[in-house]
Amino acid sequence: MDTLSYKTTFANKATVQKGWVIIDAEGAVLGRLASVVAGIIRGKHKPSFTPHVDCGDNVIIINAEKVRLTGKKMTDKVYVRHTGYPGGQRFTTPRDVLRRFPARVIEHAVKGMLPKNRLGARLFHNMYVYAGTEHPHAAQQPREIKL
Repeated sequence: MDTLSYKTTFANKATVQKGWVIIDAEGAVLGRLASVVAGIIRGKHKPSFTPHVDCGDNVIIINAEKVRLTGKKMTDKVYVRHTGYPGGQRFTTPRDVLRRFPARVIEHAVKGMLPKNRLGARLFHNMYVYAGTEHPHAAQQPREIKL
């Protein structure tokens, strides 16, 4: 048997083909949108996927303010953060966050679906979220993905 024909090839920083993708979040359910985006950022849709390499595409998300949450999550779901001071625990709902910072709801959902390590922190920077339809990445000629 010829063992050279069965070599497994691993992608590395020099051999990765990164592209640009644009996704319209208008009317999309938050969790379903986030899982699709996390998979694209990670590179799981590519045949050359390598777990320890940033081989995913850059993702642009527009219309972040028009994302949907099902059921009563808009008022009952709670985001918890801590200021770092004693008694500094702060609580907020998706309705408040969407009103003040529309992009943060999607960023929070996608970040929770990425690896919790240095690679995940680097992958998170491959996502660009915008509240409206305008974005400064037209020069990258992103291909559109329908959900």
